[in-house]
Amino acid sequence: METTAAATAAERRRPLFTTEELGGRAVYRVQAATVAAGILLVLYYRATRVPAAGEGRAAWLGMAAAELWFAVYWVIAQSVRWRPFRRRTFRDRLAERYEQNLPGVDIFVCTADPQSEPPSLVISTILSVMAYNYPSEKISVYLSDDGGSILTFYALWEASIFAKKWLPFCKRYNIEPRSPAAYFSESKVHHNLCIPKEWALIKNLYEEMRERIDTATMSGKIPEEMKLKHKGFDEWNSDFTLKNHQPIVQILIDGKNRNAIDDDRNVLPTLVYVAREKRPQYHHNFKAGALNALIRVSSVISDSPVILNVDCDMYSNNSDSIRDALCFFLDEEMGQKIGFVQYPQIFNNMTQNDIYGNSFNVSYHVEMCGLDSVGGCLYIGTGCFHRREILCGRIFSKDYKENWNRGIKERGKENINEIKEKATSLVTCTYEHRTQWGNNIGVKYGFPAEDIITGLAIHCRGWESAFINPKRAAFLGLAPSTLAQNILQHKRWSEGNLTIFLSKYCSFLFGHGKIKLQLQMGYCICGLWAANSLPTLYYVVIPSLGLVKGTPLFPQIMSPWATPFIYVFFVKTLYGLYEALLSGDTLKGWWNGQRMWMVKSITSYLYGFIDTIRKCVGMSKMSFEVTAKVSGHDEAKRYEQEILEFGSSSPEYVIIATVALLNFVCLVGGLSQIMAGVWNMPWNVFLPQAILCGMIVIINMPIYEAMFLRKDNGRIPTAVTLASIGFVMLAFLVPIV
Repeated sequence: METTAAATAAERRRPLFTTEELGGRAVYRVQAATVAAGILLVLYYRATRVPAAGEGRAAWLGMAAAELWFAVYWVIAQSVRWRPFRRRTFRDRLAERYEQNLPGVDIFVCTADPQSEPPSLVISTILSVMAYNYPSEKISVYLSDDGGSILTFYALWEASIFAKKWLPFCKRYNIEPRSPAAYFSESKVHHNLCIPKEWALIKNLYEEMRERIDTATMSGKIPEEMKLKHKGFDEWNSDFTLKNHQPIVQILIDGKNRNAIDDDRNVLPTLVYVAREKRPQYHHNFKAGALNALIRVSSVISDSPVILNVDCDMYSNNSDSIRDALCFFLDEEMGQKIGFVQYPQIFNNMTQNDIYGNSFNVSYHVEMCGLDSVGGCLYIGTGCFHRREILCGRIFSKDYKENWNRGIKERGKENINEIKEKATSLVTCTYEHRTQWGNNIGVKYGFPAEDIITGLAIHCRGWESAFINPKRAAFLGLAPSTLAQNILQHKRWSEGNLTIFLSKYCSFLFGHGKIKLQLQMGYCICGLWAANSLPTLYYVVIPSLGLVKGTPLFPQIMSPWATPFIYVFFVKTLYGLYEALLSGDTLKGWWNGQRMWMVKSITSYLYGFIDTIRKCVGMSKMSFEVTAKVSGHDEAKRYEQEILEFGSSSPEYVIIATVALLNFVCLVGGLSQIMAGVWNMPWNVFLPQAILCGMIVIINMPIYEAMFLRKDNGRIPTAVTLASIGFVMLAFLVPIV
């Protein structure tokens, strides 16, 4: 007996996850130290070589300010590169200890617009998370429909029926991925593992269901005979509108009901549709409000101790993701202090060379791992497992013990209609009035980036987080496939993050004394995206104008002072390329990323910066724009061919075209004047500016092609080209003093 007890104790001491420090840190630290020295020399040169008034002093000081900002931002970015971690889990140990006592998991999926987020896309995500390799009776899936659409409810009802065949099929053959849309699109790879007749049957059932859903979505109507099959359709009466309707909670599958079984007689997961009440006079707090409504609704239906939230376009790609996350929460030594487990947001519609720079490979392979080493990665709003208690405001304490069995046994005897009625009362417009919801309880309100500020608040309450990036991605979704979608998404992100930085929740203020300085700095990497816009715009315009106007802004190429400029530029560039290639980018993909960094800085981040300042002075209010998840056929074809998509007369495109055209004209004009000896200065005085201007021209080659060579509908419209020519002419009137 003693031997057995000792063996059991030894087994429990074996960790459920391990932490490994990434290699190559010595080389990185040497590189960082030398770049820091070079930056200091550059700043010293700027401070001690200020030209006289009238000889380009203002432009020089502007360059100094831009370089000082880039130096500060570089230092902030190094905070997450000093000692990055990688996490690895042991699911076999989890199964040995806890297989009979696994906790329940509530899964939240949010959608807001059936046009931008098609219902057929949403239900593929729903079906994928219902089919986890996990006891079905312990899974509850909640769909929040902020669009309040009968089309989305209809799609979910169809999914609840199809699930009876889809879930047994997934588990019988252990297929991956478990999104039917993704699985059948890859069917040539997988169908040999299944009985052909059964595979064909399931595929046909799915395609018929999808066709019915897509047909209803296109027509905007549900067949009348379908409405008779579930009483939930009665909620959509003649008075129902998107922004003015009653609260709706419909339990489509009651996992506690013995009759809720699939075709293999196994219990189905609970499936719930939620549309919170909307009234014109009440603000609904966007996605944050939807998540808080789901926290309350789930508390009376399933009340599971673990909550997963995913975006409606991020389907489950790894059926063991729940078990991996639980390895962190249930670890006897380290799990007690982990508040949430974050998976990366990875996209499966990326082009080979990532034309729009959407991969975030460096962020996930370097920066998030670095944050993990200083107290926890960021909460990015999707693919994240939380303890329910921390979302409800619990402060970390060493003596706290989680009740992992909550929600499993208590709900068995309650009347489902009473539960539904109570849940409905929790999503009315007035429920949160004079409460701490959105402040100390739930996801925080008042910021477009509700995920970042909520994660910061959790860290400041003493909890840590863990980042896990398994070989098989846990979730896959859709990246923006047009430039307009990309610009909109990054505008929203940068605006939300800067709003946090300028508020009382700035990590340096709110986190002071609560989290490590490196973690405070790590939060500022995305918090200051928008602030990069002005120095970047200055750097891609003023040196080029100085070249054509005869105003030198860099040391002569033969001067010793040119060395730190050249060294910092080349070493930073080469190390950035090294990180990108090591993280999985291609060389061309890295180059596309450099272009998109410039494009986003002068459009998304600039607009985000301006809108944030306007909100701070009370000139505008917070808004939320949904990024479209679908594109037209021609747009999709150009995306696959890695051709930049313009096609509209957007003001952002005018900025992009103006900067590109300005640099081209300045390069040609500046070189012509240097060769003609117009400025009576040595040619190498202007060589650094000519090189910088030339690099901007090279990186903008697809822009020139879109303005002057392309004939397709995705080219830059003539009106945008003419406007950019006009702004270039105006730019030459700006004196460089």
